[in-house]
Amino acid sequence: MSIDSLSQNYFSRDHWIVYIGMLAVCLLGWGYMAYMAWAMQNMDVVDMWMPPRAGARAWTLYDFYMLFAMWALMMIAMMTPSVLPMVSLYVTINKNKKNKGQAYTPTLIFLSGYLIAWVLFSVIISIVQYPLHTVGLLNPMMDSRSYLLSGGILVIAGVYQWTPWKDACLEQCRSPLHYLMTSWREGYWGAMKMGIHHGLYCIGCCWALMAVMFAVGVMNVLWMIAIAFFVLAEKISPISAKYLRIVSGFGLVVWGSYWLSLYPW
Repeated sequence: MSIDSLSQNYFSRDHWIVYIGMLAVCLLGWGYMAYMAWAMQNMDVVDMWMPPRAGARAWTLYDFYMLFAMWALMMIAMMTPSVLPMVSLYVTINKNKKNKGQAYTPTLIFLSGYLIAWVLFSVIISIVQYPLHTVGLLNPMMDSRSYLLSGGILVIAGVYQWTPWKDACLEQCRSPLHYLMTSWREGYWGAMKMGIHHGLYCIGCCWALMAVMFAVGVMNVLWMIAIAFFVLAEKISPISAKYLRIVSGFGLVVWGSYWLSLYPW
């Protein structure tokens, strides 16, 4: 395929509309996370929600909602860039269908499937975080207060990098054309199902890396950026996925083992 053809496929008006929309959503998520991290450090200036201190008061429905909203926006901000190759290919297929006068489904429906998958994950990880606050393993700033918790999470995340489950999910994320060729579904519901299905593969790739936030600080924006870049690199980097998994897994296990060694057993 020629360079001109590639440019037409990936830089058409349809593509730019989707790119700009995804960029806006991504910037909204990152902007909110940056504001929340700043506000939690400047409580004397702004009134910002924080999880209740262990034993201070009971959690309310509002607390759960705010925790869930934080994770949902964090997932959208961190994961949106990594699905760009898949979405670009979906737009290209849709554009070809439209040019041929065939029925096609708006890309927004496909993207909504990813959002549903990420929102479901946000519910689950919020439920996981709640008891960590109630027993005092996380402070109201959402930083770990336990070498055991931090080290254990890092070791688990490192070991998961070496598992066949990680490999299988990552293979689906690194091969968008193969996925669409083997899993294509027509219609609105079909497009949404594809988005949900592939979104679950994304979660299968990244859930352990997202859990690392419990070890380094849930509201640590620099670590959010670092993990988001690594997630993107795993999916699009020309470097072997196996090499990335082995090296990153080793680094996480060594780091976690160090923290575990500091725990007063």
